[in-house]
Amino acid sequence: MPQQNYEIRVRGRLGETFRTAFPSLRARTQGNDTVLSGSLVDRAALYGVLAIIETFGLELVELRQVASSELVSRMVCAGELEVSGEDQALPPGPE
Repeated sequence: MPQQNYEIRVRGRLGETFRTAFPSLRARTQGNDTVLSGSLVDRAALYGVLAIIETFGLELVELRQVASSELVSRMVCAGELEVSGEDQALPPGPE
């Protein structure tokens, strides 16, 4: 199974201590919730994240698998990722 991109929403605003429990995911607050997002290598990694959420007694609100392009777009809109002119895809020019 190739890496998959996920957004995992939990109830409440997680502090830095909780956020460090998810080193492979980015965390952002949205309203009164925290959204963890990023790529996970396989299903076992996903289950590991869900186990940590359960161990901490956090309320899982939503789990979504998202396309890479959608995840990047959301991260740019949230200000978590900057895209320089060099990184933006340009149509091929005439040769």
